[in-house]
Amino acid sequence: MSKNSQLTDLRLKLDDAITYGTKAQSMKLARKGLNLAKKKKLAGEVEYFKGQVEIIKENFAIAIEHFDRAISINPNDGASFNDRALCMVELGILDKAFYFFDMGIRVEPDFATIHHNKGWLLNNLGRYRESIECFKKALTLDPQRPVTYDNLADALYNLGDIKGALAAYKKVLELLKPGSCRSIRKQIKKKIEELEKKI
Repeated sequence: MSKNSQLTDLRLKLDDAITYGTKAQSMKLARKGLNLAKKKKLAGEVEYFKGQVEIIKENFAIAIEHFDRAISINPNDGASFNDRALCMVELGILDKAFYFFDMGIRVEPDFATIHHNKGWLLNNLGRYRESIECFKKALTLDPQRPVTYDNLADALYNLGDIKGALAAYKKVLELLKPGSCRSIRKQIKKKIEELEKKI
């Protein structure tokens, strides 16, 4: 994470916007972070937010170049390793993505997002038990992340744990901010109804 509290706050808001908001909201926050980083003359942060802008534009190879520069300036920035790994996933380079997730975890082990995203990739590859361990670690670090409960529910369901999946989906609804994420809320409610019929 950033050593500057304003930029850390912007990073967290940007992560939320990418997860639950719109592309326009995400771009606005990324540009705000980039302008603030330039104003404060923080080269690593400039590269980090340039990378975010390119991710939002879906220019993943260019984003990787910015994250590489951010990492060379601040080798302890777990978020840059994380986002580099996500770009590699988008480019289909999965094996090396794990290397960068693991590097991010090594330098910033208390950053829940990295554990979550590694779990997300493992889940998508059918490595459900490993993914559950990552999601549980992410939730010990940040127990208020609805997206992690959502992914945990999916992994539990894939393993046939209907009750566990149902509990995790209910936790998603509990944690989503009231009035926000209407389409996500609707999808989760539908999943809950389907699972309740199976019990």
